[in-house]
Amino acid sequence: MATVTQPDIALTPAAAARVAVIAQKTSKPAILRLSVEGGGCSGFQYKFGFADGIESDDTVAETDGVRLVVDSISLDLVRGAQVDFVDSLGGAAFKVENPNAASGCGCGTSFSV
Repeated sequence: MATVTQPDIALTPAAAARVAVIAQKTSKPAILRLSVEGGGCSGFQYKFGFADGIESDDTVAETDGVRLVVDSISLDLVRGAQVDFVDSLGGAAFKVENPNAASGCGCGTSFSV
């Protein structure tokens, strides 16, 4: 019997496509960094940015040639999460579906555990 394990972090095809477009326009590598910082209205907040490279303590998820990197400290708070890109009437943004979040704010950028 095979054991199926949840990946540490995942990047959806929609998010990968958006990162690829932005990276091409800005002449940056297609590497999106997700980190977690203290703050926000719920205690922690997600921070996105483009990375020039991969650090030694990063966990890497790759979708369609685009990489999502998360440092080891942030990974403890987002393990098992999925990063998506949503374009709706409310606006376009990267969205984190985090199974570790006990609650979050209305805008979706901060959470508590």
